[in-house]
Amino acid sequence: MSEPLGSGAQAQAAADAAAQAARPGGRGYAGGVVLVVDDDASNLSSVQKILQREGLDVLGVSDGREALAILRRERVAVLLTDLMMPGVDGMELLRACQTTSPGTAVVVMTAYGTVETAVAAMKEGAHDFITKPLRRADVVRAVMRSMDRAALHFENMSLREELERAGRSRDIVGTSPAIRRAVELLEQVAPARTTVLLQGESGTGKEVAARALHRLSGRKGPLVAVNCAAIPENLLESELFGHERGAFTGAVAATLGKFQQADGGTLLLDEIADLPLGLQAKLLRVLQEGEVQRVGSAVPMRVDVRVVAATNRDLEAEVAAGRFRSDLFYRLHVICVEMPALRERGEDIPGLAQHFLRRFAAVNHKGLLVISPEAMAALQAYTWPGNVRELENAMERAVVLARGDTIGPGDLPERIVRAEGGSRILTISVGTPLEEIERLAIAETLKLTGGDKRRAALLLGIAVRTIYRRLGEQGGPR
Repeated sequence: MSEPLGSGAQAQAAADAAAQAARPGGRGYAGGVVLVVDDDASNLSSVQKILQREGLDVLGVSDGREALAILRRERVAVLLTDLMMPGVDGMELLRACQTTSPGTAVVVMTAYGTVETAVAAMKEGAHDFITKPLRRADVVRAVMRSMDRAALHFENMSLREELERAGRSRDIVGTSPAIRRAVELLEQVAPARTTVLLQGESGTGKEVAARALHRLSGRKGPLVAVNCAAIPENLLESELFGHERGAFTGAVAATLGKFQQADGGTLLLDEIADLPLGLQAKLLRVLQEGEVQRVGSAVPMRVDVRVVAATNRDLEAEVAAGRFRSDLFYRLHVICVEMPALRERGEDIPGLAQHFLRRFAAVNHKGLLVISPEAMAALQAYTWPGNVRELENAMERAVVLARGDTIGPGDLPERIVRAEGGSRILTISVGTPLEEIERLAIAETLKLTGGDKRRAALLLGIAVRTIYRRLGEQGGPR
């Protein structure tokens, strides 16, 4: 039988063994403190010393109210509390802890004859209990096990937060610095109501960014999208602002415009550079006043809409050419997010390709597909003038044409396999030493593959070890 507290070397040895047993696989602890609560000063001091010998950060108090204050301000991994205390007793402290610090594991201490009370505490959510008189090994074992439980809780909570964070912008795939900058800016400005201008080449994912911005904003209304270039000028005003019955020929009923449809949510004005000058003035008024006026009506109506504009054109150049109002430009340009071209984020190509591969394999009821090294090398060698949209279309084609479980170069569009449309060219002067030519070829190919030495070796037709050897000779990173 284990020795009681303070019984010397035998008890210490038992405690050491218990502590060792309570660390399965070296699992990390929760990074919080152990809070001991007991109105018996002698018992409180003894328990603190035992746990401090285990290298734990221990706080000891004799009052339940003081313990509650600590729970509110400290990250407490384990609460070790006596049940029978004056004022706030152990049961009250247990219930309060579940609300104030739900990640904290609670261990209750109770007299030998009141085990039923401890069982009741377990039903209330306590993780463990130990009986008095306390034994060193029991204390260490219960606290260490509870530390493991708290560690798992905080670990899972951190993982959930990370997954939630990734999920908020889950449609934007990539880890390159260029796309990370765009995502971080979207996350930063999402809670505000201010307008956002998304700029980037066609196919870079501006609409995807707008959807992510809307999700991140927490706005309860819908996301409504309007392509300003796709609607005839004579219909665009009605489309945006709505119209009254009889406002024009064919207006047989009053109709809500896109602004009213997006009330409480987000309105994406895609291809904003194509908005006619006359409507630009009306849009500016809506942005400034928060009111829309239907065609055929003299009564303005309030709307709560967050406007996101998108364009693949240089709006400043459009302003200089007189095709876009400068006052509207500055109103839209409060926050500008640049969506990078795919050629500027080549390291994201493998992840994007796999993302589209999984999506289209599921849509087309195909099993697990993989991309061959040769096909991936072709994808990375191409400069993607159509950006992410072109890659998406290429992967859809590849999934449909694949005969087996592997996507090969033959399943890709011929222009990609031949690297048409702007493959990188390395210009070398006549007389350049072969060693220097090799160094340049390796360096530029590594840039193209985002540092992936295996794919670079495949493109160059050399062994991976040759790249490592050359980098080592040149003093480059291994």
